[in-house]
Amino acid sequence: MAPKSSASLRFSDSIDIQTFEVDGPRRKRRKASAETMAKLVSNFKGEQVTDAMLKDAAKLFSENYGVWGDRGPGKPDRLRAQCLPDGSSSTYVTVTINEVLAGNAFACRWEHAGRQVCWVTQLVVHSDYRERRLATTLLLTLIDDDDDVFGIMSSHPAACKALAKAVGDIRFSEVSMDFARNYAAGVLKASPINYIRDAKLCGSLFNSDDTTGMVSGVDSNFYVDHGEPLDALAWFKEDGNWPLGELPDGHEFLFLVEKSRRRRSRSASSRVGCTENNADKASEALH
Repeated sequence: MAPKSSASLRFSDSIDIQTFEVDGPRRKRRKASAETMAKLVSNFKGEQVTDAMLKDAAKLFSENYGVWGDRGPGKPDRLRAQCLPDGSSSTYVTVTINEVLAGNAFACRWEHAGRQVCWVTQLVVHSDYRERRLATTLLLTLIDDDDDVFGIMSSHPAACKALAKAVGDIRFSEVSMDFARNYAAGVLKASPINYIRDAKLCGSLFNSDDTTGMVSGVDSNFYVDHGEPLDALAWFKEDGNWPLGELPDGHEFLFLVEKSRRRRSRSASSRVGCTENNADKASEALH
């Protein structure tokens, strides 16, 4: 795949969050808040998503994260098959600003061991609208009160950290790996999406003989330039807040967590305010 910019999103027979901007210690030019613009957030069930909407989703990705490779879902029918598989419980969320598609996210749900799994399969924010809390808004809109388990496969640390914050203000340094160790294999095998169901678990969490330095991840067997994600990983590790280990070539991090017991109902205004404020700290890398 030949990326169009330093920020690139990789799909290897799969949809997953790949590359985001990461805030370092330097100061950045302050951008106008999205709240001062005409912002509209829309939430669609999978069966409500039209080919025209998927075409716009493909365009958003291609123009902001590079050209999709031969195995990437560059056409609406393939994007639908990989993000909104037939018979699945899927969700598509968009955010438009002044009638421009500024970001979108896909999620797929399935049942495992009596729990509802919510898996984030795509998250994209337009390069002109980052650092405006849009990724946080998309993730919070995706989350449903009935969701019990949250997962993502990604080579970018910021994606995992942002999801952790959005699902319950989880501090990454305090994330328990026990849930992923005990349930990851079953959760993946229960997925209606092929690339998730067929993913090979990797890392010391699943194999005590693993010597790659990875703790929790999958071997997706797709080799891509990891320059920007590795820069982000170095920054997060320097901050002392990264439990998923190293990122070998051809691999992605796996983040799987159950709902925080402390998480309150979405109907509680205090939850939205608290969660979004905290999520922004990690997900600034996304928007």
